[in-house]
Amino acid sequence: MYPAERHAAILAGARDGDGDGALSVAELSSRLGVTPETIRRDLAVLERQGLIRRHHGGAVLARRPAFEPSLQRRREGERIERAAVARLVVEQLPEEGVVLLDSGAMTLEVAALLPHTSRLLVVTNSLPIVALLGGRPRLTVLALPGRVRAVTQATVGAWTVERLSGLHADVAVLGANGVGLTSGATTTLPEETEVKRAMLGIARRRILAVTAAKFGTTSFHRAAGLDEFDQIVTDDGLDPDTVDALADSGLELLLATT
Repeated sequence: MYPAERHAAILAGARDGDGDGALSVAELSSRLGVTPETIRRDLAVLERQGLIRRHHGGAVLARRPAFEPSLQRRREGERIERAAVARLVVEQLPEEGVVLLDSGAMTLEVAALLPHTSRLLVVTNSLPIVALLGGRPRLTVLALPGRVRAVTQATVGAWTVERLSGLHADVAVLGANGVGLTSGATTTLPEETEVKRAMLGIARRRILAVTAAKFGTTSFHRAAGLDEFDQIVTDDGLDPDTVDALADSGLELLLATT
């Protein structure tokens, strides 16, 4: 069987399976009559083509999301993983001080889990976070001005960046639409990147908070290299190869138990 035929058979088997698109190296090796090493090479080719995403012992079909899902749609997926990551992020935050919260489903989860005893000053461009935290008597919430994007309910633009330019923060918590070892943290539009970069520039400590499923995907616009963050917080679903690569690069990685 030629490589192209194997690739087609691998994808067809995943699509015709039990619905989760899971691929096992051992099962594929037995079914196609080739060595596990050959299957791993095939999976590497398919991953480069964006058709699968590899993990320990196999791979899963790559699910191509909408270019920019709404905030509500983002909150509906990966709830367990996102909650676990958010809890671990909250553990990294001080009881007092200035914390920047980026817009997105992950940072909204972080905001929801902030203890009621917290005396933080929270600065955010997320209107849902403002609505959630605005009534907390111990917190001080600063809503950043700017143009409101309907799909993300985030303020962006020159007003947002200008307001950030005169501030200093203890911690910035940022999310991303995609994360790659070389592509870094990526997002959908340049105006979203501008706000993220402004937050990175004024924070003493910078945390990237994402679910493991974000790794291996790349969105439209690069926001920052991974080496621009002091900590990367994700869940324990991250594949071992990526864990090892991040460790080898010297980045501080925290894995939340799901």
